[in-house]
Amino acid sequence: MGLKSLLSFLFLASAVSAASVPGDSAKPKPPAADPCTVIAGQKWVAPKDLRACFTSAKVDPAIKSNIIEVISKTLAFHTSVNYQIQAPPPFNNDVHEDLFADFARITKQKYPSDYDLHIDISRTLKRLNDGHCVWANSTVTLFTNFLPIPLTLITEADGSQNVHIAFEAFTVASAEFPDQIDVWQNALPGPLKGQLESLSGAKVISINGQDPFVAVNANAQIAGSFQGLGTRQNGFFSSYQRSASGWNYIMGNFAQQALPLSDSVTLVIQRVNQKRPETVTLPYRARIGTATVPFTDFASWRANNCVARDGTNGENVNANTLPALTPLAKFQQQPPVPATVARKQPINVMMDTSPPSDVVLPPGLQPALPAVNGSRTVSQFYMLDDKKTGVMALGSFSDSNFNNFLLGMLNGLNNLKALGATQLIVDVSNNGGGFICAAHWLHRIIAGPKSTTIPQSGLDTKARDGPLARLIVEQIVQNNADPQNQLLYNPINWADANNQFFAAGTDWLEPSVNLVINNHPDAFSQRLGEECAESDFPTAPPAAPLFDTTKVVIVSNGRCASSCSLFSITMAKKEGSKTVVLGGKQGVQQQYCGTVGGQSTDFSTMDTEIKSTGLKNNTLAPPDLLVNGVQGITWRLGFGVDDTAQPEEWQNHPADVNLPITPDIANNPVAIWQTVAKKLLS
Repeated sequence: MGLKSLLSFLFLASAVSAASVPGDSAKPKPPAADPCTVIAGQKWVAPKDLRACFTSAKVDPAIKSNIIEVISKTLAFHTSVNYQIQAPPPFNNDVHEDLFADFARITKQKYPSDYDLHIDISRTLKRLNDGHCVWANSTVTLFTNFLPIPLTLITEADGSQNVHIAFEAFTVASAEFPDQIDVWQNALPGPLKGQLESLSGAKVISINGQDPFVAVNANAQIAGSFQGLGTRQNGFFSSYQRSASGWNYIMGNFAQQALPLSDSVTLVIQRVNQKRPETVTLPYRARIGTATVPFTDFASWRANNCVARDGTNGENVNANTLPALTPLAKFQQQPPVPATVARKQPINVMMDTSPPSDVVLPPGLQPALPAVNGSRTVSQFYMLDDKKTGVMALGSFSDSNFNNFLLGMLNGLNNLKALGATQLIVDVSNNGGGFICAAHWLHRIIAGPKSTTIPQSGLDTKARDGPLARLIVEQIVQNNADPQNQLLYNPINWADANNQFFAAGTDWLEPSVNLVINNHPDAFSQRLGEECAESDFPTAPPAAPLFDTTKVVIVSNGRCASSCSLFSITMAKKEGSKTVVLGGKQGVQQQYCGTVGGQSTDFSTMDTEIKSTGLKNNTLAPPDLLVNGVQGITWRLGFGVDDTAQPEEWQNHPADVNLPITPDIANNPVAIWQTVAKKLLS
């Protein structure tokens, strides 16, 4: 019996085995009345019905043990486990999670359902506030919870701040959810029934009976992804992003939930041009995801969506063909990078348990300026009406074609210069990273050849030097376990601290650098230099800077991560570029980026390294994952710019300007760029 057939059998067996006693000591079975039939075949369902299906699956002890073992052993490759036990200031209050202490607790703890187990594991890892090290399980990401009223944080004319229902809320909801608008219209009370549009722009006085920021901060405690509190707060609100196919509208964590956590919300609001507060209660509705495999009942839900599939686990690259995309791509808010490209070009991309947004930014908010030649997919170029400010809207550092992506950047910037641009705004709102060398390339072509860009424009890095990692390198350098040069641990991929690439046969993890971090012994590779050789670029970089870097402004909502962080940090700290964060609560320090890392990857990629070097049977190796899940990690960690001996991950990135969001510029990219140009570049 093949692995997929065996796993399907295990799940089907668990679906029909006897167990009615809560806890994970009994074998699971569905309840007598199968609640999964209620949601089967439906596009929209009530969150409570979705939870009823999810919680009907009791914990299978073997699967629980398998998940914990896979995650725990994969974390041996994660650079930051011991650092994250207690991060230094300014993130000492934000990052303080001892994963292995919590896994010991989870191992012993009893759970009423598999769903409850998943939430505990997921939130345990989210407490790292590290968007690279995330556990995602497709078993419970079948639907997404929505409200038709995304929120925005508005600075009023008198300087005060209030939470508002987004002014464009009804436009967004009626376009994206036309088949559910009547449900929400009919849920409104009394004379407001059918008047959903009138809620757009309303000031929110309370959420579920409390000040709105009680809800904002409660979400920030479980959202994960970013170290900075301000950035996690900002994720509660709506925003925008340039995607590969157009301009996306990000609903925010209030109006979009990855799990069926809430059934409804009660708001006290003051509508536009109204003086009297009104109370409204609106239900959340859960919509089926495009990646969900159809099911009819409990057993087919588990068999079709919960079992490991192609790509969940690694492959021996010397014997098998890799899948076109890894499961990691499903949980990245960036365009998917083909597996063959990802193995050639190192990437640094954050994960998110929500599926990528495909909600469209309303046409009235999308840039109406003509796109300048060189624009392609996530990278768009515009010239503002002042005829001196060029704009690069860069929604991601990911693309399906590495060379064309880099050439498009160069062409777009050159064409802005040809049109007369002498200053540049780079908008990286909701940019979660991508190609590391694309970040280095963009820095290099903007800043030109100088000591901060040659021989490298990025950060030195280090990899963790654990026992299994050492065995992988030994197999490659001593036993020729990677004859086609496809593995991450092959020495020819990396350069030393002097930016000299290692020769084949070099044990690049040695000499090991032994440290004690938060009272825990740890070991890392020697310091690594530039991995982005100029020979890898599709053309020679310009011989002169394209822009004066002090006239470059990097704009975002703070949600700039991974390769976006690598670019923003080096431009800000090395080149003097300005940084602007849109919105944010007054009195809370806004970080212009976060989740720096150095190179991210996941369990399946590490499993490929293990299997390809013949180490799968080693006791240190994680077993194959039985469920359709993904565990992400930071595989290399970047050294700092200001403190070069410590990771950049937990060094400060305060924005130069916190731009107040007023009604006239909310979620309007061009209006925001014009405001930034007047305030910072005039």
